[in-house]
Amino acid sequence: MAPEMLPGRRPLPPGMAADLAPHATTIVAISAAGGVVMAGDRRATMGNLIAQRDIEKVHPADAYSLVGIAGTAGIGIELMRLFQVELEHYEKIEGAMLSLDGKANRLASMIRGNLGAAMQGLAVVPLFAGFDLAGADPERAGRIFSFDVTGGPYEETGYDAIGSGSLFAKSALKKRFRAGLSVDDATRLAVEALYDAADDDTATGGPDLTRRIYPVVMTATAEGTRRLTDAETAAIAEGVVASRMENPGG
Repeated sequence: MAPEMLPGRRPLPPGMAADLAPHATTIVAISAAGGVVMAGDRRATMGNLIAQRDIEKVHPADAYSLVGIAGTAGIGIELMRLFQVELEHYEKIEGAMLSLDGKANRLASMIRGNLGAAMQGLAVVPLFAGFDLAGADPERAGRIFSFDVTGGPYEETGYDAIGSGSLFAKSALKKRFRAGLSVDDATRLAVEALYDAADDDTATGGPDLTRRIYPVVMTATAEGTRRLTDAETAAIAEGVVASRMENPGG
């Protein structure tokens, strides 16, 4: 009805606009036996300020896939919601779910459509993961896709992280990841990686025990997508913090 309103179709004034909008930061994804785990911290920043302490950056894309956003928060949320609608629309029209590779390629084209805004500092780069219903081995059906700002899709092996704290998160995952992790172990590892990112990156928020704000953690398995309850996430996060108090260095 109004294609000019889609992300990437709206002209922006010349200059850089990176500091005019909140930015979402760190997302991690880990493949596990029987599925995939994705987790994101809750902090959004605007320059040197904390714009929001409880933003949610990880969402279900559909019944078997997850998407996490990093970059300009407003554009990322709009892109994620449009992606959800497109997947639902395709399923209703075709009577079948789009393949996992097809979902990743569609998301890539949407990112490419935002390239003009990205060149002016309003970039958004999501992380996509899901359970591949067409996979030959259900134990290895959890797949992860990363993207660059031009929309290039890349399948990752084992784990990946995006956002300002991704360097530290991936360093933590590199030492601890093992193929065949259970979903529960991968969930704990994801929260630990976000803790390590928050320890060294000011834009990444760690578990806020005072306000009881914890990372958003979701799984995608053969049973579908599931978000861990606040009580479950709190127990994991508080366990990680307690362990670090005993051994602050690791």
